[in-house]
Amino acid sequence: MIAGVVLARNEEAEIGACLGSLSWCDELFVVDSNSTDSTAERAKEAGAQVVAQKFLGFGEQRNFALDLPNMKSEWVLFLDADERATSDFAKTVRSAVEGAGGAVGFYCCSKTMLYGRWLKRSDGFPKWQLRLVRRGRARFVNYGHGQKESSIQGAIEYLREPYLHFAFSKGWTQWWDRHNRYALQEAHERLGQSVEWKSIFSPHASLRNKALKPLLNRIPGWPFFRFAIPYFLKGGFLEGEAGMDYCANIAFYEYLIGLKMREIQREKKSSCE
Repeated sequence: MIAGVVLARNEEAEIGACLGSLSWCDELFVVDSNSTDSTAERAKEAGAQVVAQKFLGFGEQRNFALDLPNMKSEWVLFLDADERATSDFAKTVRSAVEGAGGAVGFYCCSKTMLYGRWLKRSDGFPKWQLRLVRRGRARFVNYGHGQKESSIQGAIEYLREPYLHFAFSKGWTQWWDRHNRYALQEAHERLGQSVEWKSIFSPHASLRNKALKPLLNRIPGWPFFRFAIPYFLKGGFLEGEAGMDYCANIAFYEYLIGLKMREIQREKKSSCE
């Protein structure tokens, strides 16, 4: 059995479509973090069981879901409210679970959509996250504004069929409201993380990307390169206005992370004087 789990807070505009795309799952759960809108009501209307849990970070929220006592499924598929499972992705998940053998999880990737266009070049497809997990065999920890896997008791494999990610469905203002908060979390994470050189040379892209993060802001002019590499070298300019807007905003987000890192360091230095 497969349980579809969505972490949500104030997602009344998105939760119905997300759960609708997961209707093929055997169970549906929404972990609601004190929503003040009709998220919980709409989730119940879509057939999901709603469980309230104060937000403690994405890793802790996913662990909370994995530990739900009324969940019957062996496998858990995590999606966010602004993500959608396609029919091909659903078939791939079913097939993967049925033939999983000793695998304890699967890295999944998404198609980032903006203005109705897939940002294959601008967003560096594919990016991998552990989203399909066998209960009791893997855990998560908070990491920056996201999470990373931990306590893995077996092999993790890859699902090549992507799901859809509508990260900008609420507009750029809402996106920046969130990413201003995320930048501070990322800044603290990068300053506190030591460089894991072994992971930098890992064959797994998900491990390499996380290991590289504490090095990025040591590169002079990193935000410029964050724009230029996907936009010029990887062909983001071929994706028109969507590619330009995405690359420019992601580059400025990296600049904001660096700005907050320097601010944190100055505050620490001042407190020690």
